[in-house]
Amino acid sequence: MHTDLVAALDIGGTKIAGALVDGGGGILLRAQRPTPAREDGDTVMGAVAEVLGELTGSPLWARARAVGIGSAGPVDASHGTVSPVNVPGWRDYPLVARVREVTGELPVELIGDGVAIAAAEHWQGAARGHDNALCMVVSTGVGGGLVLGGRVHPGPTGNAGHIGHISVDLDGDLCPCGSRGCVERIASGPNIARRALDLGWRPGPSGDTTAAAVAEAARAGDPPAVASFERAAQALAAGIAATATLVEIDIVVIGGGVAKAGDVLFVPLRRALRDYATLSFVQHLTVTPALMGTDAGLVGAAAATVHTVPDVAAARAAGWSGGVRHGIAAFPVDRAKPLDMG
Repeated sequence: MHTDLVAALDIGGTKIAGALVDGGGGILLRAQRPTPAREDGDTVMGAVAEVLGELTGSPLWARARAVGIGSAGPVDASHGTVSPVNVPGWRDYPLVARVREVTGELPVELIGDGVAIAAAEHWQGAARGHDNALCMVVSTGVGGGLVLGGRVHPGPTGNAGHIGHISVDLDGDLCPCGSRGCVERIASGPNIARRALDLGWRPGPSGDTTAAAVAEAARAGDPPAVASFERAAQALAAGIAATATLVEIDIVVIGGGVAKAGDVLFVPLRRALRDYATLSFVQHLTVTPALMGTDAGLVGAAAATVHTVPDVAAARAAGWSGGVRHGIAAFPVDRAKPLDMG
């Protein structure tokens, strides 16, 4: 019986989630804090430490053998640092070292949150059985991860598939990343809400100005809300088509808070994709909602750790006392079996 656990962190612009994950991808304990995204770096790290404190304070922590982090990006897995676009207090922040300090020097692996979601959806979700896939999160930001040739492909620094910062409007708005017209600048939840307000949408009595409120208005036929979602769908379609043309994926899985809009997003997205994915080898591209829900980032971060730290005891015996490796190779996920962590 495999009793070891992996601690997982899912760090985004809105929330910081943590969990203890077993070998079957089951979450045994979870914790969460809002991301103090506009505060200084140490304040953000304080929220991470609070999440980890709930995990380390549990009797289950004695079974934890490693920590996996899926963070909003860009990340630099080779140096253990993160610079999330939507968390300005973290620029080249030494997240891996800080997490090691909190967790008693356990081995730590870092990947982008989109890569984590790709790992989870490929293992247990909507990309299961597909050898070439793009898995995306559309939320406060827009991220993604790739499955190529049956293997999750994080790239040398853990950022491969970061579709949110493909430019789809050469003269578009300036993005916080420094470029213009990025997919994220058009299709993220805050930007959908911003555009709807600019077009004349007005929130209801509650004053809710989130993308969820815009989606509700769009379902009721409100023209500015509908137009904002259609523009977001067009930007996503352009980015997806470009990615599919480059690497020949056959399925796109989309999760995150904005994906909860359902047909308000997916109907115009599939329609726009027909205008952009025109070459014969991408015309049959499937777009589908994610299945793993809010647990995808946690399960995927745990999966990355399992496959890159197969034997912690052996690694330490060889002189490795923890921390991220220099680059993360693509790791296979056996979809027919639970993760073997023993």
